[in-house]
Amino acid sequence: MKEFELKYGCNPNQKPAKIFMSDGGDLPIEILCGRPGFINFLDAFNSWQLVKELKEALHLPAVTSFKHVSPTSAAVGTVLPEKLKKACFVDDIEGLDDSPLACAYARARGTDRMCSFGDWVALSDVCDVTTALLIKREVSDGIIAPGYDPEALEILKSKRNGNYNIVKIDPDYVPAPVEHKQVYGITFEQGRNNFKIDEALLSNLVTENKALPDSAKRDLIIALITLKYTQSNSVCFAVDGQAIGVGAGQQSRIHCTRLAGGKADTWFLRQHEKVLNLPFLDNIGRPTRDNVIDGYINRNEEDVCADGNWQKYFKSKPSPLTDAEIKEYLSTITGVALGSDAFFPFDDNVERAYRSGVSYIAEPGGSIRDDAVIECCNKYGIAMAFTGMRLFHH
Repeated sequence: MKEFELKYGCNPNQKPAKIFMSDGGDLPIEILCGRPGFINFLDAFNSWQLVKELKEALHLPAVTSFKHVSPTSAAVGTVLPEKLKKACFVDDIEGLDDSPLACAYARARGTDRMCSFGDWVALSDVCDVTTALLIKREVSDGIIAPGYDPEALEILKSKRNGNYNIVKIDPDYVPAPVEHKQVYGITFEQGRNNFKIDEALLSNLVTENKALPDSAKRDLIIALITLKYTQSNSVCFAVDGQAIGVGAGQQSRIHCTRLAGGKADTWFLRQHEKVLNLPFLDNIGRPTRDNVIDGYINRNEEDVCADGNWQKYFKSKPSPLTDAEIKEYLSTITGVALGSDAFFPFDDNVERAYRSGVSYIAEPGGSIRDDAVIECCNKYGIAMAFTGMRLFHH
């Protein structure tokens, strides 16, 4: 296939639209079902690069959930603890532990379920039946993978009345070393960001604490590769083989850290006993549960425990999750890794990160206030590596 005509571009008024190879060659994809749009393909090609790099770096199946050209999460295929299975709504899946790819998907899709509503999924490996069954029951726009088991493909084709977007990509495709984009009719040219992220990037430990266990190295690599494909400015929290909070596209670094930290806190609190045991009505679907759980934890627009509200969602009135309970629960969290796509200009980022259990940080360094940031890390016993590499993505 030389080119593929799109219904429209980013918005319905932006026509004509298509994807094609500038050298006139074949596209490195097959469209097996559906008709992906402009934004779908932006998500597809960015998300595929992310999981491909994670697989190469950590030698584990990798999955990411993408929304509006940034990942909501990314994860590798390690078995989920029972509480996390329940929090991710996958505790009913038989054989989940036997499929590392399905475990990676359960983690990635279960991290920030509100932001993943209507997502694009990328798999590093051939889609198996267990993973397809998990994807089938979630609200999603499409998927990209290097292949699909025949039964898994049929399961996915049944989504959205047979219109689910399914893309197969050539895993051996290597893009040109120079890339172009146009803005306002003006062409930009740059070398592709082929920078390799691995353990060697974490060798320059600038803090008093220089202990970086293998689990922390894994999580920092996940955070940094996730940031490489996240709209900047961006900060990513990761733990236990998955990104648990992504703060994307903020103009201020501290706002990135607050946003990512708030998402990480919500991820942890979804595993609180009170949240796991909320007495939902049997007819409340997963998307509504996600909204209610977020409201229960963060007390957003609607007090879901208030009289007149709780009856819409619960069999009995739940007791609220109090500030004291939240503070006590989060105070027990440690071992979280944090990556930043550029240097921390102030130590307020470390202060906020520590409140969400961060014990390890990787950032480029190079700020005139590096000493203050290092001193703050030392105050809390945080190990921090200066990578020397900025990871802006636009």
